[in-house]
Amino acid sequence: MEGSAYGILSLIPPLVAITLAIKTKRAIFSLSIGVIVGYFIFVNFAPAGAALEVSNPILGPAYEGINAVFGVLTSLENMELMIFIGLLGGFVEVVSNAGGSMAFAQWAAKHVKTRLGAQLLAFFLGIFIFIDDYFNALTVGNVMQPIYERFNISKARLAYNDDSTAAPVTILFPISSWVATVIALMNPNLTKYGFSISGINAFLSTLPYNYYAWLTLLMVLLSAVWDINIGPMAKYEAAAKAGNDITDELRFGEIPDWGDKGDAHASDLIVPMLVLIASTVLLMLAEGGYFAGESMLVAFGNVDTSLVLTHATVVSLFFSFLLYVPRKLHTTKSFMGAFSQGFKSMIDTMLLLVLAWSLAGVMDDAVLGTGTYVASLVPVETPGMLLPALLFVVTAAISFTSGVSWGAMAIMTPMSITICAAVAPEEISVVLGAVLAGVIFGDHCSPISDTTILSSTGAGCNHMAHVNSQLPYALTVGACSIVACLFAGWSKNAIFSMAFAFALLVVVALCLRAYSRTHVPEAPAAEELAGAQPASQE
Repeated sequence: MEGSAYGILSLIPPLVAITLAIKTKRAIFSLSIGVIVGYFIFVNFAPAGAALEVSNPILGPAYEGINAVFGVLTSLENMELMIFIGLLGGFVEVVSNAGGSMAFAQWAAKHVKTRLGAQLLAFFLGIFIFIDDYFNALTVGNVMQPIYERFNISKARLAYNDDSTAAPVTILFPISSWVATVIALMNPNLTKYGFSISGINAFLSTLPYNYYAWLTLLMVLLSAVWDINIGPMAKYEAAAKAGNDITDELRFGEIPDWGDKGDAHASDLIVPMLVLIASTVLLMLAEGGYFAGESMLVAFGNVDTSLVLTHATVVSLFFSFLLYVPRKLHTTKSFMGAFSQGFKSMIDTMLLLVLAWSLAGVMDDAVLGTGTYVASLVPVETPGMLLPALLFVVTAAISFTSGVSWGAMAIMTPMSITICAAVAPEEISVVLGAVLAGVIFGDHCSPISDTTILSSTGAGCNHMAHVNSQLPYALTVGACSIVACLFAGWSKNAIFSMAFAFALLVVVALCLRAYSRTHVPEAPAAEELAGAQPASQE
């Protein structure tokens, strides 16, 4: 049981949750069972001498589990994030109900003439919103829903496009909520082991080796341009083209009134969005001390991102009120009603996040130590050439089983620096790039990932339909990333390795294109989407 007092037992809770999620299509039920199983193991298989407040085999797990959920709910950071999600849901509903989304869709109908154009618009909108992956996941999906509906593109395709331009974009931009954390994790450990590179330079050195992030963005483009539909996505797209989007979460409930007000313009969607982005950036700089003399990168590293996003959303809501009410796109009553409806629409998402965080807590070092156990399986004697690929796989496994990408990053970044210092110090940039890539890969594949949940929510897509349809694309890119890591370990050349990675994915995509052309499924009936029901019914 090296690396964790519970050893291999620590893998059972995430595996149970993931297996049930895939089998039953019920994310809330699956996460709940995973948490229960986790605390059952924690109490009933505790090592000798462990200090348990309640050791009873039945009452103990219940006590620990309830405490864990309350701990998640009372965490200031989690509360800030849930408030932000609710406020953003209210903001999106206010903008949409004012006619902004419909006006934007009508504008897009004049300028976006094809299914490809709609997907490219979603892609570039996802690139544009690079500040935070949660913000990206919720916003892009909600904005693009009416446009995808106009062209009979499935919500599964929208969720895939959304998820693939959220975390992969955020991890590649030096100014984002992720990178400040990455730098904070790298700096002390790089200094501890005598590496001369540190700070922002360490992060920038990883960019050419973050193959999964780059290749995911390329795969979105190639799958749109070449209309590559593989696995469940082929069925879902066939159904959507026939006018029956069986992945549409909203079809099982009341479809909201998006508003069709003649006085609304596309700018009534775009301007509030720009205000939200601009206020987020300015507030991040202000809170981080940029205007008091700190550098921009230091300022972004000093902020409480969830709190800033919450404040920025409040600013945008106030701006929207001043924009809409005087022009009678909203009355005060309809504005508050739309906000309330949008906030309530996010409650199921908040519940999923609470359970996902609770399951991540089960795997924490203070409980089962799942991440430490998995990381301990990497032998220090690993050849330097194989190290990036191996750490990519291990990091992806931790991210996949925990569903929390930042947790995997916090575990594996210091661990990878320690291993790299002992095995192949010259590979530090490749190794760190592989770890960050593995974080995103595991996160994309996991049905219990918070960003995957939010992407499903933003797109209005059944959650497991999104997970199942995204998986073939993620696995394809992941396999190419492993090969690219091996190639980088051999070539020692960043530019050559990146060119190889891009060329490899293009060749694989061409093969998938040919396959999808000869294997076009018939549009399935709605009943074929097993378990396709909204999260509130799970």
